[in-house]
Amino acid sequence: MMATLEHTNFTVRNPQATAAWMQDVFGWKTRWEGPANAGGYTVHVGSAHTYLALYAPADPKPSGESSYDIVGGLNHVGVLVEDIDATEAKVRAAGFEPHNHADYEPGRRFYFDDDNGIEFEVVQYD
Repeated sequence: MMATLEHTNFTVRNPQATAAWMQDVFGWKTRWEGPANAGGYTVHVGSAHTYLALYAPADPKPSGESSYDIVGGLNHVGVLVEDIDATEAKVRAAGFEPHNHADYEPGRRFYFDDDNGIEFEVVQYD
């Protein structure tokens, strides 16, 4: 039996605000939210089967490091969509700037950075 990725947990400044733009851009739903580890707060946002756990500690601190330069860094989150053009319009409407567009086998992609400095790759397969 093959394993399935169920969720990923990462730190953001404001879990509710991050979940809100993800709902608008990707059509995801909040599955759960509440108090979390060390006085923090978490929102689980995604589908019925997979989600992102958006965690904020009591006192979040931004990192100035590039994730690509440190072992264990989160480099980007890949999201598969059915209509990449419509999704790009929603990304722009959310205030983020798409970049690094590419057509490749077997589809198309672009990237954007959210207000937490997290890079997202949006992919549509042909």
